[in-house]
Amino acid sequence: MASQASPDWGAAVTKRPRNTGAAGAAAPPQYPIESVDNALRLLLLFEEEQQVRLTDVSRYLGVATSTAHRLLAILQYRGFVRQDPATRSYEPGPSLSSIAFLAMRHLDVRTRARPTLERLNKEFGETVHLSRLEGTSVNFLDAIEGIRAVRVGSRIGRALPAHCTSSGKAMLSLLDVDELNRLFPGEELDAVTKHTITSRKALHRELVRVRRQGYALSREESEDGVRSVSAPVRGASGVLYAVAVSVPTHRMNTALRTEITTSVVNAAEELGAALL
Repeated sequence: MASQASPDWGAAVTKRPRNTGAAGAAAPPQYPIESVDNALRLLLLFEEEQQVRLTDVSRYLGVATSTAHRLLAILQYRGFVRQDPATRSYEPGPSLSSIAFLAMRHLDVRTRARPTLERLNKEFGETVHLSRLEGTSVNFLDAIEGIRAVRVGSRIGRALPAHCTSSGKAMLSLLDVDELNRLFPGEELDAVTKHTITSRKALHRELVRVRRQGYALSREESEDGVRSVSAPVRGASGVLYAVAVSVPTHRMNTALRTEITTSVVNAAEELGAALL
């Protein structure tokens, strides 16, 4: 644990202008929220110092001690900082560590999955995705677009309902009935296209088939004109991922679907072994 900051440290940092935005960040917002900005600046302070005192924070932010105390109190309540009972100094809390760990873990997953995605993309010339299950949604982590003029676009950064995507259904198939019922307490499910599964009963039937086959299909269920094949991957600590190949409907014939299915299932097994 670092020693307590010296009395003149706070004065030193207030004299040194510091760009607290991320590299390449956008211009300052038109309507900034000062309290949020101060809280974020305070968290960024831990890039340089492992421990800070209340008076250090007050000087660094240029706010009253009472304001600095309120900021620290809410950050402590949410687990972003904690107070050393011996020195009364503040240091990074478990929430910051957890976010950093998760970010690095997901970055590591993308790094490990990239060769698999590249191989699938090269094999079929179609768009491939890596995704993660978050509750009832699919979060698309990485993608490589197809090489053809007419292709499925990347969904990186998007979230879609799990029940309407092949990736979502593949990941949901690894959950038991009780877990599924907790995620989908109601019988009705939202329709994204006219082909979307719209009832929990129908979803359960579909997932039985996915478990038996080891892969899931989407037949224009999340986007008109798009079909896909996906297989699930169980990552560290039970996090669920999926690998998928997406193809415009007019190109997805039976022979191609069979070839893609074999390769996607093999790719998921390969990635699963890499994540152990």
